[in-house]
Amino acid sequence: MIDWDDVRYFLAVAQCGSVRAAAERLKVNHSTVLRRISQLETRLGAQMFERLPSGYQLTDAGEDILLLAAQMEATSNAQESRVSGRDQSVRGLLRITLPPPVATYLLMPAFVEFARLYPDIEMEVMSRDDPVNLTNREAEIAIRVVYNRENLPLNLHGLKGPDVMGGVYIARDLLGDWQAGSVSKVRWIVKKRNGVPDWAREGDIPFADVPFVTTDTEAQIIALRQGLGVASLPCFIGDADPALIRVPGSLLRQHGTLWLLTQGETRKTKRVRLFTEFIAQKLAGYEALLNGTSIVP
Repeated sequence: MIDWDDVRYFLAVAQCGSVRAAAERLKVNHSTVLRRISQLETRLGAQMFERLPSGYQLTDAGEDILLLAAQMEATSNAQESRVSGRDQSVRGLLRITLPPPVATYLLMPAFVEFARLYPDIEMEVMSRDDPVNLTNREAEIAIRVVYNRENLPLNLHGLKGPDVMGGVYIARDLLGDWQAGSVSKVRWIVKKRNGVPDWAREGDIPFADVPFVTTDTEAQIIALRQGLGVASLPCFIGDADPALIRVPGSLLRQHGTLWLLTQGETRKTKRVRLFTEFIAQKLAGYEALLNGTSIVP
C-alpha cells in the first residue's frame, strides 16, 4: 500500500525539480526528502527520478505515478478543507500571504491590531512576491493586487477591495533643484523586472536616457528619497511619504485591484472569517489613499 506521506515528498520533488527546493517547501531537511523518496521507490520496486546535473527528472515509472499522486493530494486537501471549515475556534494558525509593499506600507498596522484583538490566533505573515498555493494549504488567505479579474483561479473565493492607483514620484528637494535650474535631466529609478515604463516621457520634467535599476521596492524608495531621480509607485506609498511628491504633469495609472482570496471550506473557519471581515473594513477605509484621491494633486 502506498503511504501518502511518501507520495507528498515525491510530488514536491516532481513539482519543484530538485530535492533542495522540495525540502524548503515542506520545511524539512534535505535528507528527509531523500529518505522518503527512497522508501517510495523501494515499496513500488521502481526508480521514480533520474538524477541529472540540471535537477531531478521523472522516469517513465515516475510519470505513471504522478497522476495518482496528484489525485491523492487533491483528496487529502479536500478532506483537510472540510475539517478546517468546521473549526469555529478563535485560536490556531492563520497564514496570510501578500506582496511586501502592501505588508510594509499599508497593512502591517492592521495586522498588529488584529493580533492584539485575538491573541490566541498565531499569525504568520508571508510577505513575498511569488504566489503561494492556497489549494495546497500553504496559506489560508492571500491578499493580491490583481490586474485582470479573469486571471483569478476559479477554485478560490474572492472578496474585491479598492482599486490601486499609481503615480510618478520625485523627492521634494530634487524637484526644487530642477525648478531652480540646477538640474537639467532626471533619471528613472526602476525595479529590474519592470524596466522603464512605456509612458516614461510623461510629465513636465525632462528625463535622462540612463536608468538606475534596483531589485526591490525598498531599495527603489531609498534611492528616490535620496534625490537620485523619479520612480513609479503605488499612491499608498508615494502620497504617504512626506519626502516625496508627484511629478508635475504626470498622470495616475491603475496598478490593479486588491483582492482577499480564500479557498474552499477553509474560508468558513471562524478565524479566517474574522480576519477577512476585519481587513475588508480596513481596506474600505484606505480607499482614498489606494486610489490616489487622499491628497490634492
